[in-house]
Formats: sequence, C-alpha cells, structure tokens
Amino acid sequence: MSEQSGERPALRYKAAELGVAAIFLLLGAIVIFDSVRIGARWGADGPQTGYFPFYLGVIICAASALNVFRALRIREADNKTFVEIGQLKLVLSVLIPSAVYVTLIGWLGIYVSSVIYVGFFMRWLGKYPWWKLVAVSVGNSVFFFLIFEVWFKIPLPKGPVEALLGLD
Repeated sequence: MSEQSGERPALRYKAAELGVAAIFLLLGAIVIFDSVRIGARWGADGPQTGYFPFYLGVIICAASALNVFRALRIREADNKTFVEIGQLKLVLSVLIPSAVYVTLIGWLGIYVSSVIYVGFFMRWLGKYPWWKLVAVSVGNSVFFFLIFEVWFKIPLPKGPVEALLGLD
C-alpha cells in the first residue's frame, strides 16, 4: 500500500529509525557494561575475556549514534509511512500467537504447545474442520517426536502431558 491508499500510518520512517537505533544503542551499552564487568583490558597474558566484546559494543553504540543523528535530520516531507495500520495488524496476527507459543513451550513442552499452535492457525486462518485440525496438529507433533526423540535421540522440552504418558 502506498501513501495514496488512504490508510493511516502506524509508524513513519523517522520513528522507526529512532526506535531501532535506540534498541541497538541499549544493546551496545549492555555489551560494554558487561565487558567491563568481566574485564576488558589487555592483561599480562593477552586480552581479557571482555576485550573484544567491549570494542564490538563500542562499534554498535557508535553506529547507533550515527543512525540517531541521521534519523533526526529526516525532513517532514521525506518522513514517509514505514508501515500502515492494516499491515501492522497482519504482522501482529502472526507475531503475538508465535510469542505465546514460545512462552507455552516452557510450561507445556514443545509437543503440546505445537499441537495448540498449529491447531490455532488451522482453525483461525484456514477455517479447517475440527477433524483435520486434530489430525494434522497431533500428527505433526507425533511425527517430530518420533524423529527427534526416538530416531535421533535428541530430547526436546517436555511438559506435564508427556510426564503423565511416561515419555519424559
């Protein structure tokens, strides 16, 4: 969608640039702080543990400061729409359930969480009937359980349901 689409902008370029630059500036500051905490000097036997991460943090902060400076120079005429409300809603309609899925893995394990996640999207976006939803979402988790746990012997996070079934 373009500026002529008539939809309201959710975020403009200047705000997006400033926001991302601020996040990376914070990230760089955390790297610098932690590098100094663990030692960022050149010792008698060579560089300390935080020596190279310290300089990476400095580079990240410098690049972020440059991006803040450049973003502040964006003129209002050049401050076009970065994302419109409708586009942002589409992104969030996938991002929020994905974040919930990742959170549920810690409590329910990856297999039960995957059944819920796949089933949710099949029903909500695909409007599939319940029998297909159950067959595909449960089949998917069983398939990956067999591949990872049985054949490759790679344990993945499990929850209370697997414990009840004796699969933990």
